[in-house]
Amino acid sequence: MIHALVALATIAFAASARAESASPPSEPEGYRMENYRAPAPATLKGAAVIDTATAFDLWRAKTAAFIDALPHAPKPEGLPKNVVWREQPRFDVPGSVWLPDTGYGALSETTERYLIKGLAKASGGDTSRPLVFYCLANCWMSWNAAKRALKLGYTHVLWYPEGTDGWAAAKHPLEEAKPEPRE
Repeated sequence: MIHALVALATIAFAASARAESASPPSEPEGYRMENYRAPAPATLKGAAVIDTATAFDLWRAKTAAFIDALPHAPKPEGLPKNVVWREQPRFDVPGSVWLPDTGYGALSETTERYLIKGLAKASGGDTSRPLVFYCLANCWMSWNAAKRALKLGYTHVLWYPEGTDGWAAAKHPLEEAKPEPRE
């Protein structure tokens, strides 16, 4: 009987240790600067964190603008003319604005202007319009972009950490997307 209790206690302790090691990291003060495909925090100060059901309700009601912050791999420079370049397709929440590369920890002035312009377009210039930021699950890009929107004065920022992975798993519609032009 004592051996069974010791074994049970050992199993419970091991499960507890695994649960603690699997808990999300704490929210950093600044932006995530590297290793963007890693478990993200469960919170974003100043923003609401939403799940797939809530994101779908907002999308269906058309009450929020959806912003995808996933990076976009450009055609490599200097690619020989005889090499065929096939861009990796991106499937997004329908109607989203894809602002690639706006979720890095440090942005160039050009990319920051691109983000500002893209958010103004998506929000119709209304800084109180709900904005849903996402990319993929375990991706800091949307977390960084949402944090940056808060800093830019947007007051109704929603972060959807499950991103298109959660959306697709729920069998919600996706459409092939192209990045917002960088004019």
